[in-house]
Amino acid sequence: MSKMLKVTLVRSLIGVTAKHRSTIRGLGLRHTGHCVELADTPEVRGMIRK
Repeated sequence: MSKMLKVTLVRSLIGVTAKHRSTIRGLGLRHTGHCVELADTPEVRGMIRK
């Protein structure tokens, strides 16, 4: 079983670039305060870092 990361969208998407918006959607986050659990992989870590 792989480790999981809990990711929460803290700030609004207003004023965010289109690339960042698509990355946030790719992580499965929908609105401010939304929280998801994702597998701890290099791909997910890179998306979070972005």
